[in-house]
Amino acid sequence: MGLLDELTKETGVLPESITSLTTEEMENRVREIKRQLGKKLFIPGHHYQKDEVIQFADAVGDSLQLAQISAQNKEAEFIVFCGVHFMAETADILTDENQVVILPDMRAGCSMADMADIYQTEKAWVKLTERFGDTIIPLTYVNSTAAIKSFVGKNGGATVTSSNAHKMVEWALGQKERILFLPDQHLGRNTAADLGVSLSEMAVWDPIRNELIHDGDLDGVKVILWKGHCSVHENFTEKNIEEIRKNHPDMKIIVHPECRREVVEKSDFNGSTKYIIETIDQSAPGSSWAIGTEMNLVKRLINQHPDKTIVSLNPYMCPCLTMNRIDLPHLVWSLEKIMEGEPENIITVDEDTARNAIFALERMLARA
Repeated sequence: MGLLDELTKETGVLPESITSLTTEEMENRVREIKRQLGKKLFIPGHHYQKDEVIQFADAVGDSLQLAQISAQNKEAEFIVFCGVHFMAETADILTDENQVVILPDMRAGCSMADMADIYQTEKAWVKLTERFGDTIIPLTYVNSTAAIKSFVGKNGGATVTSSNAHKMVEWALGQKERILFLPDQHLGRNTAADLGVSLSEMAVWDPIRNELIHDGDLDGVKVILWKGHCSVHENFTEKNIEEIRKNHPDMKIIVHPECRREVVEKSDFNGSTKYIIETIDQSAPGSSWAIGTEMNLVKRLINQHPDKTIVSLNPYMCPCLTMNRIDLPHLVWSLEKIMEGEPENIITVDEDTARNAIFALERMLARA
């Protein structure tokens, strides 16, 4: 591997052979490579990706859904995952050994997933089990690293999605007295509150200070929330809702449950990305909506529904910066490397980690 390839892999810097191309030339190159590789190539694209990438996706969806679809595509030798790192990891866990999962830009991470690393989690588990004994079951949002999924699987827990979080938290509370919910505190708090767990029965684990934050009696704690969040969804505020109510009193507000509790409480609807899309699709012509989720998706919904008035709940919201690392030039580059017989940015999860992560995923899927 040459120096230029090393730079591309580590920093996302692309060679001039890619950067000198026009948009039309890049689009034509992707179409040609897709034609040549046929069923050997599969490109899953997450809902939050740019349109310049989504136009070439063979399937569009949420992270777990895309990993499952990738696993079902047995003819696909190369899965070029247009999403972020943890999504590509899940695809590698679920796909066969002969299938290669590629992330077009290794810088495409997830700030939420990065807020819970395995070292912090293992340290937290020691302290929490010293305090509460064998009364805790771990759950992790699928927006987490393979190592965290593996930890949860090894300790009897399961993964959750924003679509099935209520069902999985309810299941977990039937298994043990307490839950450790990783890594998104807002999804955990919103879900538990919906199920009747009071805020006084929830504590927050601070991985930086390595301590449990709670004002009341620790013995009454039922849900331990990891102090993590989505950098996009946390930026929707009560003030945003107040502005919509004041200036557009007839507008409905729908948000993702990764938003803060007070935002979810004051919205009209809340639910997963799939739920948001389906709600807008099924809404009446002429209806008006303020949507609290990632901006690329909001813009796509605006374009898909010209018969409705749709705005972002936060007019100053930016798209997910890490998700936007995957762009047309990086997609072209990754496909070119496949054609050269030297695929780059291959995502590989080791066997032990994958095995325990599958336990966590299977416990969830058994109840889906």
